[in-house]
Amino acid sequence: MCGHSSGMMGFPLRLLAREVYDRVRAIKDDNAVALITGEERIEPKDARYFCCTVEAMDRLGGGKAFVALDEAQIGADPERGHIFTDRLLNARGREETMLLGSSTLAPMVDALVPGAEKIERPRFSTLSHAGSCKLSRLPPRSAVVAFSTEQVYAMAEMLRRFRGGAAVVMGALSPETRNKQVELFQSGEVDYIVATDAIGMGLNLDLHHVAFAALTKFDGRRKRRLTPSEMAQIAGRAGRHQRDGTFGTVSGMRGANGAPPEFTEEEIYAIEEHRFQPLTHLYWREPEPRFDSLGTLIADLEASPDRPELRAAPEAIDLAVLKRLAEEPLATQIKGAGKVRRFWEACSLPDFRQIGADQHARFVARLWQDLQGGYLGADFVAARIAELDRVQGDIDTLQGRIAAIRSWAYICQRPDWVLARDEMAARAIAVEARLSDALHARLTERFVNRRTTILMKSLGQDASALPVKLEEDGRLTVDDEPIGRLEGFRFAVDPDATVADRKMLLAAGEKALPGILTQRADWLLGEGLGELELADGTIRWKGSRLATVEMPEDFREGRITLARELTMLPEGPRTRLEAGLKTWLAAKLEPLEPLRKLAAAARDPEAGSEARALIHTLIDGHGVVSREKAGLEHLPKELRPYLRKLGVVFGALDIFAHALLKPAPRQLLHALGIDHRPLQEAMLPVIPETPRLPAGYRPAGKQAIRVDLAEKILRAAFESRAKAGGERNARFRLDTALGISIGLEEENLVRLVGSAGFRLQRAPALDEKAFGPPAPDRWIWQPRRKDTGRNDGHRDGHRKSGKNQPQHSRGKGGPRSKSRDKQRGPRKPKPVDTGPARSGGAFDALADLLK
Repeated sequence: MCGHSSGMMGFPLRLLAREVYDRVRAIKDDNAVALITGEERIEPKDARYFCCTVEAMDRLGGGKAFVALDEAQIGADPERGHIFTDRLLNARGREETMLLGSSTLAPMVDALVPGAEKIERPRFSTLSHAGSCKLSRLPPRSAVVAFSTEQVYAMAEMLRRFRGGAAVVMGALSPETRNKQVELFQSGEVDYIVATDAIGMGLNLDLHHVAFAALTKFDGRRKRRLTPSEMAQIAGRAGRHQRDGTFGTVSGMRGANGAPPEFTEEEIYAIEEHRFQPLTHLYWREPEPRFDSLGTLIADLEASPDRPELRAAPEAIDLAVLKRLAEEPLATQIKGAGKVRRFWEACSLPDFRQIGADQHARFVARLWQDLQGGYLGADFVAARIAELDRVQGDIDTLQGRIAAIRSWAYICQRPDWVLARDEMAARAIAVEARLSDALHARLTERFVNRRTTILMKSLGQDASALPVKLEEDGRLTVDDEPIGRLEGFRFAVDPDATVADRKMLLAAGEKALPGILTQRADWLLGEGLGELELADGTIRWKGSRLATVEMPEDFREGRITLARELTMLPEGPRTRLEAGLKTWLAAKLEPLEPLRKLAAAARDPEAGSEARALIHTLIDGHGVVSREKAGLEHLPKELRPYLRKLGVVFGALDIFAHALLKPAPRQLLHALGIDHRPLQEAMLPVIPETPRLPAGYRPAGKQAIRVDLAEKILRAAFESRAKAGGERNARFRLDTALGISIGLEEENLVRLVGSAGFRLQRAPALDEKAFGPPAPDRWIWQPRRKDTGRNDGHRDGHRKSGKNQPQHSRGKGGPRSKSRDKQRGPRKPKPVDTGPARSGGAFDALADLLK
């Protein structure tokens, strides 16, 4: 065509017309080439070359120098054949006319176009039968052909699980969506394509094998077996130029009779040798009917041809709609050649939605109501287009919208149907493009697992060649597709992966892990040691466990056991990492030096068995033990200086190693999992009371105080008593400023010192007529009896009820009458019930044991 001064080509599909249009534009100027289809019209003013669908091309050739008709054998198709037959009979070029088609058309050309020159283009490659093959074992670059939407979806879904996905091509897809799906296959992003028989025409694919999932199809009237020529049209997609191709069936499928689809020997021979029964007739319908009336129009369209090579075309969808509407009341108003012609043009609207003659006739009737009065308003058409401009929904919903927008695109292309035709047509084409993009995305999302496809291609390669990349956020990707995440040194498969994909993803990750983990280990030893932490007896990095730590009895060097995930490291990097972790742990354990000294003394024979026993008890208590549990009665006094040199403090209520009460060793003991009691990270002096006290604290009423500060307060109390003479029942004053300055409330301070035997005696209140400063409160100390000592610091001799229970002084404003006070004379001070440091119960001992 490009060798002539002008030309026109008719194609069976819009996408073929678009493909050739783009090729001709690359050769000629854009302004010289036109594209005319039912839904799209690009016609520059100076266009000389026209790429058209057969229905849209001029039936006489438009007076162009060159005219070609592609796939001319479609003249034998019951639905569209009469249009191809008309172009074959009438479309002619001034200089050259070319009819392209199967060799089966040759007898018809000889009969209808006498003297036509026949030129054969033999196939350069060989097409051979390969038998049956399971879907999971199909070779790459294969196409699976099915003949129903349900079967296409089922095949594509199985290929997604087995092979990572497939492109999908069906006649119901828009040309744009179909092209995008084909490009998905052509680009190599997927190795499989699932299609209906639409693959057999107009698609040039890089296929090696075509597998038939069925050999029967429903042709609109009945379910029948494909003809050998139809089988060859589809199977011939395999192989290109000089590369051979194969065809076969998918095993495991069941046909209409329950038997698997199989080619007969005759069919295989016909396909391989390209020998088919020649066409004996073509379908014809009057191309120029009369428009005198609807009856005359229908009669002309149903007229029989006058040549034996031609047969009357079966009733197509346009004629079926015309006959149905001719029986409706609206037909009575259709009179005159102009209205009849216009009505026939409306009935010729293609049924893009494939909804059948009855429903399509209703759509045409509604359209005619607007057309019979003139043009469709631009606002009305714009509103209908806007209703379809929505990209939400599933595959079927988007297909329905695309079919509907194609109808409106066709309507907008008619020269006398729509006002502002060019603008409305552009809007319809734009909406179709957006819907096609959305449909392509849905098909790809549903039937393509790009990650699996990439891995299927890569897993056969050497591990070093696998393109696995570690992202900054810890994701492992292959060509930007995530396969999992590296949590520390543990590879976790992507949680979105299906069960079928998990094994493959794990294998892909493990192939690349040794090299990636080596890099991560080297970085950790060089720059990342500051990110390590101890928790629950393990060394962790970013929440992931690297090793378990076990402390020996001497607390000197922790033994570490690497986590199982680190076994993926090569031996050299694993050894370096283990040594680095040991060095880091040794520095981390420095705050435990006081505990190491105690552990060394516990093994020293010269310390004496009594001192070693106390040290063992102190170690078991992680640096703190109450006097009741220490067994001091067995420790000779001359050994106490030896223990004091080790940092042991003998307090009134507790025995403790003062250095171990600092935040660092307490945090470390908790992090190592040695001390399971709650942790007070800052080791504050005073904290609120809790059901379970942190390590290093003792109760003091509604508060708790650190044991070393409690001992400081008690020492001050004993010093105050000593200054008063130190006798058993001597009364003395106790300055509470120290405890209050530490943070203890006065009431809680009273209960703390009460745990050591100190009892408060409130001073009597002044009489109403007395003047002067009030008398100060006094304290007494009573030694605690050994047989009633409480683990939680209860005072000796305390009873919960009875007449001997001490009562609190009522002070000013008490309920006693003034007259009774005068009769009895001056009141004696009553001891205040300082009570225990914490209220107790019958199960205190059991609770302590459980803690």
